[in-house]
Amino acid sequence: MDNERNAATRRQNRTREHLKSAFIKLVKEKGYHAVTVKDIVEGAAYNRSTFYVHYQDKIELTEDLLNTMLQGLEGAVGEPYQPGQKVYTDKLGAPSFRILSYIYENRDFFELIMYEDTLPGLHTGFPQTLLNIYQEQFRFETINRLPVNMDYFKRYTAYGFYGLVRHWIETGFRASQEEFIQEIIALTKTHMQAVEYVGRASDDPQHPPIR
Repeated sequence: MDNERNAATRRQNRTREHLKSAFIKLVKEKGYHAVTVKDIVEGAAYNRSTFYVHYQDKIELTEDLLNTMLQGLEGAVGEPYQPGQKVYTDKLGAPSFRILSYIYENRDFFELIMYEDTLPGLHTGFPQTLLNIYQEQFRFETINRLPVNMDYFKRYTAYGFYGLVRHWIETGFRASQEEFIQEIIALTKTHMQAVEYVGRASDDPQHPPIR
């Protein structure tokens, strides 16, 4: 019985992934508002009844796609770390930036940021997610422990990082992951001495986000 349930779940997940993939391609080709459910099912080689088993309409598909990808972004950040782990910036390396590997692995989705008629909420949700990551999952130590307004510091750093990531996407990932990560590390060293991963506040309801 468990094997049957697992097989059914895998089939459902595969179907959703096919629908999402077709949807992403169509948004790039036609723009979000022009895409219909008919377009999506034809692009994914399914019928309308299959679509409606999984989603009520295009809006629900959009919300699922956006939420899944941005939650994945939040989860990817902490993969190289243990809660409480402190890393000095002169020891940072490629494994510390799993978030960039996640973006590259899911570049079909993140390329949607380049389009004006794209998924509603993406242009604001992507940078806001990065800010949430900086605010909730990390403590930062400035060079020589220079006292600063840490809320401003995190906003400044998060939106600067977003700008660089967006440039990387818009230039077709011309720089390799390794090259881009090394550039980020070099910039990080100019204003941070150490980074401490505190974990995901959303995973521990007993503790509020650390700002």
